Amino acid sequence: MTPKQSLFDVLDHKKVAIAPWVPFAGVHAGKLVGYNATEVLTNKDKLVKSLLEVNKLYKPNGQPVVFDLQLEAEILGCELVFADDGPPSVKTHPLEDIDTIPCECKLPTAEDGRLPIVLAAMREMKEKVGDTTALYGLICGPFTLASHLRGTNIFMDMYDDEDYVKSLLDYCLKVAKRMTDLFIEAGMDIIAVVDPLVSQISPDHFEEFLDAPFSALFKYIKEKGAYSSFFVCGDATKNIDVMCKTKPDSISVDENVDLAAAKKITDKHNIAIGGNIPLTSVMLHGTQEDNMKYVIDLVDKIEDTTNLIIAPGCDMPYDTPIENTIAITQAVTEPEVAHKILENYTVVVEDIYVELPDYASLKKPLIEVCTLDSLTCAACTYMMAAVNRVKEDYGDAIDVIEYKFTIKENIARFQKMGVTNLPAIYINGELKFSSIIPSNEELHKAIDEAKAKMK
Repeated sequence: MTPKQSLFDVLDHKKVAIAPWVPFAGVHAGKLVGYNATEVLTNKDKLVKSLLEVNKLYKPNGQPVVFDLQLEAEILGCELVFADDGPPSVKTHPLEDIDTIPCECKLPTAEDGRLPIVLAAMREMKEKVGDTTALYGLICGPFTLASHLRGTNIFMDMYDDEDYVKSLLDYCLKVAKRMTDLFIEAGMDIIAVVDPLVSQISPDHFEEFLDAPFSALFKYIKEKGAYSSFFVCGDATKNIDVMCKTKPDSISVDENVDLAAAKKITDKHNIAIGGNIPLTSVMLHGTQEDNMKYVIDLVDKIEDTTNLIIAPGCDMPYDTPIENTIAITQAVTEPEVAHKILENYTVVVEDIYVELPDYASLKKPLIEVCTLDSLTCAACTYMMAAVNRVKEDYGDAIDVIEYKFTIKENIARFQKMGVTNLPAIYINGELKFSSIIPSNEELHKAIDEAKAKMK
């Protein structure tokens, strides 16, 4: 059996001896051959060379060709900011100040933006490794794409203008279907609908606004003969059940979700689930043994590998040590060897000292935004944007700081603060918003309440 077929068997809900392994090596692929993130995302030859190195080193059952949720946004008029060590972020939102819907003639074509590069890379990867490796085509989900176009206003619109939100999501669904067509024509086996902002809304809002477009999209993908995956970041625990009801073939979650508990829900719907190796504390900053142990413990905890895919929680950090990912590969493919290696292993916890602010002595409200990284994580981007927008209203009357989980010291900081889920907003040391992007009004109220307590 080929590695590809093993993954297909899981997506077909068949029992397999060993869970398939899908490293989400987006821009990290470039690190393997000395290219930065921008080079990988703008040059077909460099992208393919990087992907082939991933295939050789990490021996995946499946792999994405490009992990960039901004492809569609760029084509539709969003200005991007590129980086050397991460995917680009959205800088401008063309619908931020106008509540209109783009005309249907403005849908992506194979010649738009960076799609010629991406589609050519997909075809070449299909030719070179497609017989043994399942290839993922990642598209930006309707809700995150709507947020790219509308900005943080989309969250207020869900209360103030429901019809507009539904119309905008309907347009974004059309974009997603067009991208699906292009990617399947280029040879993609699995269409992953990546929508990190799903974790930032309630199940009620999901059912009201997102059930219809996602259900339609997964039905469309199936009719086109491809497998589907619903990819969400952040603490999506509350939405796992409603996500399942849209009938994807699989769901992928990150470290904010208890995968073993979530699998009990997805199993009821007979849907595969993938994840959720921690990106920073384990993959980026851990040892080989840490990575191996996480996978072994996860598989041992779940026991039944039916409907299970081993994968990172999201797009792997650019600087993830190669040896850590190879250790995961060994843990997946040779679990008995991994168990032997780990027999006498004890996790080493670094004692990193961090000093928290003296919250009782603050002269003005302090807003601490805890993120994975607002430049690379869409949910974190919009959480940070909501805070920056409020900062414009209050000016020097409040202080704002972002703590990124990608920085080792902040892992210790979050432990000391008691941060359990990302992104999150703390005001004067108190958790106010966790995995829910607040409206402008909600943030104002929380800040004003904090100010009142300080008098």
